[in-house]
Amino acid sequence: MKQNELIPQSNIWKVISASSVGTLIEWYDFFIFGSLSTIIASKFFPSANPTAALLSTLATFAAGFIVRPFGALVFGRLGDLIGRKYTFLLTLVLMGGSTFLIGCVPSYATIGAWAPFLVLILRLLQGLALGGEYGGAATYVAEHAPANRRGFYTSWIQTTATLGLLLSLVVILSIRRLVGVEEFTKGDGWRYPFLLSILLVGVSIVIRLKMHESPLFAKLKSEGKVSKNPLKESFGNKANFKMVLLALFGITMGQGVIWYTGQFYAQSFILTKCNVEYEQANTIILISLVLATPFFIIFGSLSDKIGRKNIMLVGMLLGVLFYRPLFDKIYTTCAPAHKTEVVAERQFSEKRALVKGSTTDSLITYDTTKVYSDGSHYKITKKVTIMGVVGVTAPPAEIKKEMIISTTDYWTLVFLVGTMLLFVTMVYGPVAAFLVELFPTKIRYTSMSLPYHIGNGIFGGLVPFVATLITTVKGTDHLSGLWYPIGVAALSLVIGVLYVSNKTTTED
Repeated sequence: MKQNELIPQSNIWKVISASSVGTLIEWYDFFIFGSLSTIIASKFFPSANPTAALLSTLATFAAGFIVRPFGALVFGRLGDLIGRKYTFLLTLVLMGGSTFLIGCVPSYATIGAWAPFLVLILRLLQGLALGGEYGGAATYVAEHAPANRRGFYTSWIQTTATLGLLLSLVVILSIRRLVGVEEFTKGDGWRYPFLLSILLVGVSIVIRLKMHESPLFAKLKSEGKVSKNPLKESFGNKANFKMVLLALFGITMGQGVIWYTGQFYAQSFILTKCNVEYEQANTIILISLVLATPFFIIFGSLSDKIGRKNIMLVGMLLGVLFYRPLFDKIYTTCAPAHKTEVVAERQFSEKRALVKGSTTDSLITYDTTKVYSDGSHYKITKKVTIMGVVGVTAPPAEIKKEMIISTTDYWTLVFLVGTMLLFVTMVYGPVAAFLVELFPTKIRYTSMSLPYHIGNGIFGGLVPFVATLITTVKGTDHLSGLWYPIGVAALSLVIGVLYVSNKTTTED
């Protein structure tokens, strides 16, 4: 039976919609943690050293990526044994429950070291769930789609990761405006995006319960050809294991770092290195995502005509060549040193108050606002604690910098981030179809999930943490962190050019 005959094409959109809604919500659950990393750092980690707290948060964020390959093995095996539908229904429940509970964990100030520990455990559960979700959804759609249109149909699944990030930003910014900045950052407003996920997951579960099993898997099961040991057949078979390694080092490793650099590290860089005001920074990412998302479909469809490999490798090459110039342009666009100050409009204020809960210690807040000729505003807030008891050491001064950029600079950053997101769509749009076609149906879920989640979860997921960590080393600058994604993408590019073929080995 040919795959084109397995399902009426009028139903393929129902399959895509049902798969995509659940996957989008899982990505939303996964990404709100990263989008709120600076706030989470202050809630769940000691606040004495903000940089260490942020690095701890990014490490916890990265931990969710590191365990994704284990989720790929556990749920990939289940998917190849019992079916695609019920396996990624299970991952959805696990993801939604973990996300909801993160919103319930008390802060470090309330329960001490238990707070980061519980958050880490829940983050690991999120990673395990996502490790099983993507392979199931991509496989499910691909096994319903005609072979000559796989790139186009699976590219809709590829949009869900970016749309999940987009949804997380929309929800976060909306709640931030609704409850107010003070309640969102200092109170419990930041918890609402996590708590909201339980409603989204409930809707998705209802939708997925109505889905039918993949026709290709159902056919295998009816013929008694389902794999008895997917792990052994995937990784114990020398020829298949070779394809797993080529998929990892020749494609997904490079694709992963391009994906996370163009979205998450760009967001982190604009917030922490350029000090752009929170809402401005996130709306820049949001608009760029909206503009770039259609290109997942464009490049996925194009891969049906000219092949998957070359499109993905060109995306890696562009990242290698242009990341440093693009990020440097972002930095110089926002940097006060590259602007002309209108000195006459500089504003300064000083406020004194008792430290909350103390009758002797004073808190002095110095606010300096600089105005520039292009309309940008740069606010520096310095908080100094004066201890009322002699001999007691005061905590270090807190310094916060915030740049509100001009309209021209705002749209310049949208263009620069959008350009990097174009690289993302090139490497990510065709990758699901590419991976599905590498492996036979009976071990496809397991075989494709592992290289995807190692490439994305470990190499890609570590980008924000490793790149930020590199910039803390003495002698480095604001661009030094980029050497990690550039190096990984360059290595993957070379392996992909030399050893990965455009031809597929699928046996549908």
